[in-house]
Amino acid sequence: MSKRLQIKSILNDDYVGKTIIVYGWVKTFRSNRFINLNDGSCLNDLQCVVDYEKLEESKLSKINTGACLKVEGEIVKSQGRGQNVELIVNSIDILGESDPENFPIQPKKHSFEFLRENAHLRTRTNTFSAVMRIRSNLSFAIHEYFKKNGFYYVHTPIITASDAEGAGEQFRVSTLDIKNPPLNDDGEVDFNKDFFGKETNLTVSGQLEAEAYAMSMGKVYTFGPTFRAENSNTSRHLSEFWMIEPEVAFMDIEGNMKLAEDFLKYVLSYLIDNNIDDLKFLESRLITEEKQKPQNERSEMTLIEKLLFVTQNDFKIITYTEAFEILKNCKPNKKKKFKYIIDKWGSDLQSEHERYLVEKEFKCPVIIYNYPAKIKSFYMRLNEDGKTVRAMDILFPGIGEIVGGSQREERLDYLIKKIKEVGIDEKELWWYMDLRKFGTAIHSGFGLGFERLVMFATGMSNIRDVIPFPRTPQNAEF
Repeated sequence: MSKRLQIKSILNDDYVGKTIIVYGWVKTFRSNRFINLNDGSCLNDLQCVVDYEKLEESKLSKINTGACLKVEGEIVKSQGRGQNVELIVNSIDILGESDPENFPIQPKKHSFEFLRENAHLRTRTNTFSAVMRIRSNLSFAIHEYFKKNGFYYVHTPIITASDAEGAGEQFRVSTLDIKNPPLNDDGEVDFNKDFFGKETNLTVSGQLEAEAYAMSMGKVYTFGPTFRAENSNTSRHLSEFWMIEPEVAFMDIEGNMKLAEDFLKYVLSYLIDNNIDDLKFLESRLITEEKQKPQNERSEMTLIEKLLFVTQNDFKIITYTEAFEILKNCKPNKKKKFKYIIDKWGSDLQSEHERYLVEKEFKCPVIIYNYPAKIKSFYMRLNEDGKTVRAMDILFPGIGEIVGGSQREERLDYLIKKIKEVGIDEKELWWYMDLRKFGTAIHSGFGLGFERLVMFATGMSNIRDVIPFPRTPQNAEF
């Protein structure tokens, strides 16, 4: 009895001589004889060979690019080049027709901008199906790593009244009448009458809630959607993205840096072991793309070489002050080639500075720690010098900052002082301060933007191309 199989298993296992059923979408149909069928399970297509003289014209005319088919037939060794096996068709069912005149994804090269406009169909292309398979496996590897290392998965709230970053750039969640909201005695919007009885927003981070669980369960992580209402219309920013945020009790900044390095090496190694065909395809695409660039803008390493370089080498660890001195004295800074000149200690490092350190100075991933307190968040532990905090960032080639973390401020008096300095209402974070009142301890954690990691793993240069349906300013089409 024939059974339905995925194309991935057909190409990888020995089904020669067996009659099978396969479902998929038509990539191309050549000479009224050769159907290239893909079901998304792998990069490669299955060639299905049709005897057009035996197939009724009504079906033949409907086998167009984009059409969905059920095909039954026998797997044989291929006589042609480009594939080891092929399917000799016994019968075809047209499950879903595709108008060849209007189907946007034709068997030709499309611009990424065009494909973003057709995000609902772009995974019909090899590039985007490869990217999304990598994204899926990367997600699995993340959960596997934390499970193997004794972490508990915590689902932190998407709707929250707290702002972990203190940035204020949040999406408001409200059921109040926009045109006629209730007002209090001061003439301001009365959020007491809102659904939650207070002003609420979409979360910018699950960190604070994760800290609460770390202070009872030891090692936890959250991996979920986060939101930033920044009007940043760039290739590196999204309004909705996913964050990986582990929090660990009794771990200091040194342990935090080791954890982050170990984590990154594990998940990227998983891709090398499980997605090599997709990686090779994307690598080939990148090599072709880079040939169009000037020599000085081309990457010194291929995509897979970059991944191996991260997984097989120790990360370089330097302080902010050391990084500052290197950048202040480097040629691009002295010759004013940087857009943002480094001249004063305490300057916030920009992507151009981070990439210089990784790609030019050290030629490996870099961890910078002990940042100036003034440029970092309120929850980071103040060092004994009173000027720096136990924060750390991990920098990758081509990306810049990929991980941001810190040892958290476990001392109540220091935390209260910092909260007041940044202008956060203490009442909003009463529960967060309770964690410092009742059994406080040293604890640390970091945040990793999942899409930034997918960008690095796939070589994609625009963050909108590594998430299924990107949310950006003026864009929520799908």
